[in-house]
Amino acid sequence: MQGDFPRRLACLSVVAWCLMGTAEAATDPIPEIQRAPYPALEDGALTTLRIIPEACIRLEGRFTSDPGKPFALSAEPSSVRCQPRARLVDSAGTHPSTGRDWLLNDVIRVPSARCPGQQAVIRVWRENRTTQVPAYDAQGRVRIYLHDALSSTGRAQAQALPRYVAQLAMQGRDCRR
Repeated sequence: MQGDFPRRLACLSVVAWCLMGTAEAATDPIPEIQRAPYPALEDGALTTLRIIPEACIRLEGRFTSDPGKPFALSAEPSSVRCQPRARLVDSAGTHPSTGRDWLLNDVIRVPSARCPGQQAVIRVWRENRTTQVPAYDAQGRVRIYLHDALSSTGRAQAQALPRYVAQLAMQGRDCRR
């Protein structure tokens, strides 16, 4: 009986440790897109990290040699003919992680080749909008008519495009000497 006590105590501590880990993990939102980290990037190597086809945007990033801003992230148009169905907005005016109106869409991790302990983390948030399908017509099809699209209601719906936000954060220590 006395020999079982240390074993039971160890078992209870393992269970408590596992429960604490699941409670912490439950507070972190799970991204809609699951992906492995990118291969390590050399300083100055520009790479496309993510394409957001709805917004006609390509997110590009590179490690810089500037210790004040170690990673540069830019949004470039993906195609001149693309018609956006969403917008990429500046993260300074929005705080997507604090509201229920936003979903964590993607987490992109890019490690540095020069400094293995450092990585750039880009979180892409998507506005959580419930899209309503227009009403069916007499033939059982959803149609958008020109006179409806030109009305003030149609213009308001066109302007209310869903939004995306990309936030950059650095993790780890810089290895500069």
